[in-house]
This record gives sequence, structure tokens and C-alpha cells, in this order.
Amino acid sequence: MATRSRIGIKNQDGTIESIYCHWDGYISNNGKILVEHYSNETKVRELIALGDCSSLAPNLYPTGEHSFDSPEKDVVVFYGRDRGEDGCNSDVSSGMKEYQNIGEAYNYLFVDGDWFYGNNKSVKEALEKAE
Repeated sequence: MATRSRIGIKNQDGTIESIYCHWDGYISNNGKILVEHYSNETKVRELIALGDCSSLAPNLYPTGEHSFDSPEKDVVVFYGRDRGEDGCNSDVSSGMKEYQNIGEAYNYLFVDGDWFYGNNKSVKEALEKAE
């Protein structure tokens, strides 16, 4: 069974742009990958621009053969790019209330250089407590 998550970034106007991620959304996996590999706004926006994904990984782009059926190790698998699906673009929520009500198991949000989940809980702090 999948642990679904949303990965979003808060815009200056208060809206939140986000994508769906199907697998391994829990903090010890997707939360850790986000903190360790997507720690600046440019890279977060690049991730979100590629749309919904099946699984998150440290790298956005493959160096060799990569597809949904045969993914390259440590490369994100996107529904549009790697599976050829349509309608997998990012979504925009009007604000926090709408974003938190989307219904995934984990809603990650990048705000001012830090990752948060749930009701404004720090992903870094959650990872530190788990160690």
C-alpha cells in the first residue's frame, strides 16, 4: 500500500503550488529526501514544475536510460515525463487551509528555506528526534 504525500511551496501571494507523490511519503523517506536534496527554492520549484510523481529521489534528471518501468537509481519517477501521462501538472491551492485539506497522508511545504509537514511541524526536527 502506498503512503501518499503532497509536496508544495508557498508563494509570495500566499497560494501553494504542489504535486502529488504516490510512494513512501513518510518523514523518514520523502521528508528526509526533501531536507537533504531539495533545500533551496530553485530546486524545489524545478521539482514541482515536473509535475506529479510516482516516487521521490535525490535527483531530478537521469544520466542514462530512465522510465517508469525501468527507473534509474536515485532519480525521481514522474508520471508525465517517465510514464507519458497527461494531466499531471502541479496544482495551486488558495492557502494553507485548502492545502491541508487535500487528504494525503503527508503534506510537505517549503517555506522560507525550510520544510514543514502537518500543522506547521518542522521536518528537520522530526528527523532529529527519530535518530
